[in-house]
Amino acid sequence: MQAFDTCRVRLIAPSGYPHDRDAMTRGIARLHDAGCVVEAPEVIDRAELRYAGSDTQRASDINGLATLDTLPDIALSIRGGYGATRLLDHLHYDALRERLAGQPIALVGHSDFTALQMALYAKSGIVTFGGPMLGPDFGAQRLSPLTWRHFWRTLSSPQGNASWECNEAVELAVEGPLWGGNLAMLCSLLQTPYFPRIEGGILFVEDIGEPPFRIERLLYQLHLSGVLGRQRALILGDFTQCRPAAYDNGYDLADGFDQIRRIAGIPVLSGMPFGHEADKFTLPFGVPARLRVVGKRASLDFHGYPHLRRPHEPSMG
Repeated sequence: MQAFDTCRVRLIAPSGYPHDRDAMTRGIARLHDAGCVVEAPEVIDRAELRYAGSDTQRASDINGLATLDTLPDIALSIRGGYGATRLLDHLHYDALRERLAGQPIALVGHSDFTALQMALYAKSGIVTFGGPMLGPDFGAQRLSPLTWRHFWRTLSSPQGNASWECNEAVELAVEGPLWGGNLAMLCSLLQTPYFPRIEGGILFVEDIGEPPFRIERLLYQLHLSGVLGRQRALILGDFTQCRPAAYDNGYDLADGFDQIRRIAGIPVLSGMPFGHEADKFTLPFGVPARLRVVGKRASLDFHGYPHLRRPHEPSMG
């Protein structure tokens, strides 16, 4: 293992409690092996009903970033589930904006974490990251090389790239703010103060456990509310365990996505590694980006996000 400058990673638990403690332990060990100092490991010991502690405790994980003497380099969510929505009315948006503007920090997570990303951007203009979490990703039995390397590569540079093979053979070059996350969480915040109004954006979405007709319905909600029509492109990430039922009579996700392509009025691309699968990119929320597609090769370039003060690109060991 190579030696690297110390990277400070602070754990936050805004959603569900750790149901797989072994995964949490593996995740912390891998961060230690990568030369990181892991702060606030006690959050993995909290549990109240289905949540990682009370609403007050979980909100304090976020609000406390505004009052720490020294900010960590990364604030990493331990897992998703549900619970972040309950915190949105209790976050100190002005204090967070003032503190994080002076000393950028990478706040990272996905799934339920999308609610926090939306609210922090809408109320404070804070850029966060959709990306891996402690237990499901860094604590997986088999650590994904793509996930690990893209995480450190992105956070160690002021500009990043994500490239993949999509299923659509199109020629495309668009620019706009990159944003998105879990589809159900996005739709749950429509018509609230926590849904940012982003014009001309590049929107990416993913989900888990929703039947195909519900995925289509959620995308229709974005369409009928005018959100899709204000974007330059829609990128489909992973839709995990989104299986049809017998009643669907042959209808599946592909049919739902084809319908959205017909009515959205914007390019719709698929195949991006992001969501609840092992392989996932680390993507900043709300920063300038350019999406290019040549043949079936898609490439996202983005910049203007918080990054580490010292490059830190550890091997997987």
